Amino acid sequence: MELQYNVIMIKRHYQIDRLIRPNKVLVIYGPRRVGKTTLLQDFLKRTKLKYRSDSGDNIRTQDVLDSRDFGRILDYISGYELLALDEAQQIRGVGMGLKIIVDQVKGFYVVATGSSSFDLPQQVGEPLTGRKETVILYPISQKELLTVYNRHELREKLEEFLVFGSYPDVVTAKNKQERIKTLTEIVDSYLLKDILSLERIKSPKTILNLLKLLAFQVGQLVSLNELSRQLAVDVKTVGRYLDLLEKSFIIKSVGGFSRNLRKEISKKAKYYFLDNGIRNAVVMQFNGLEDRDDVGALWENFIFCERLKKLSYENIYGYTYFWRTYGGDEIDLVEERDGRLYGYELKWKQKTGKAPLDWTKNYGDAEFLVINRDNYLDFIT
Repeated sequence: MELQYNVIMIKRHYQIDRLIRPNKVLVIYGPRRVGKTTLLQDFLKRTKLKYRSDSGDNIRTQDVLDSRDFGRILDYISGYELLALDEAQQIRGVGMGLKIIVDQVKGFYVVATGSSSFDLPQQVGEPLTGRKETVILYPISQKELLTVYNRHELREKLEEFLVFGSYPDVVTAKNKQERIKTLTEIVDSYLLKDILSLERIKSPKTILNLLKLLAFQVGQLVSLNELSRQLAVDVKTVGRYLDLLEKSFIIKSVGGFSRNLRKEISKKAKYYFLDNGIRNAVVMQFNGLEDRDDVGALWENFIFCERLKKLSYENIYGYTYFWRTYGGDEIDLVEERDGRLYGYELKWKQKTGKAPLDWTKNYGDAEFLVINRDNYLDFIT
């Protein structure tokens, strides 16, 4: 499915017409401004199904789908074959409302998008057990960009992706100033909007300060106690805020891999941003790589994000960790798939390397590879 962002035609991975099923709800999650609405609208332009398109922001729609009134809900979609519901998380009882539709109307299709995972999973989870398909749409992946650029061109644009990320409006921006303006708007007006609208958030400044601390610790072990001390809030509050940031698709946590060996660190976590541009917008650092001292962190964050997209889009299931010992040995990224271990070092400059001795000694059957500027596209596309 080709989506037009300004003059660039980008073929997104997901094709709604291949995902929808009768009497099942297709739920598309993802951060704001990554193209969920564009994806949905493009599908509606081409579908032969008679559809009703609506938004969870509509108060009347909220009233109908939260009513649990069979008559009102079935009247709402009467005469249609498909309901396309954008921003579904705005409707309190949306899961039960959609359940009534797919249970009562044979052959009916539903597509619902959600820009936050605060409430939507809980709302659609239990009511729609066995009645839904869920996917996550991320900022544009390097693999999707291969529909526009060849591999040589992607490598030439690598610095842009490390600094500005790959949100659709950023990728298609005409110049640096437009990219910075777009990223700043996304952070201030969209990504933080869901979090700061919650009643439980008493200090918006604390959330922003937490994001800044995480931005400077990309690829490093994060201590909740240290964050608590720096932010002057209790550890439980820090943990809750981190959870909210992850559920809003801003950050992603990674735990330590351990088989309970005494040397291995397993109780701390690393945090990555789901887009390099968002990370840099949080700390307002958009200078070029030659003027930065955090290129290694940007590289690690970029590779992690793009690998996450690849695994998600290609339905490669497994677990992701980092590995580190108290002695300082480490592997940036560990994947456990089909009972096998794969260790990856994400190096901006280093071409080759050997696995740490303790890793080889204890996990001799594991594969090990250094991901660098020569082979990174093979790893993420």
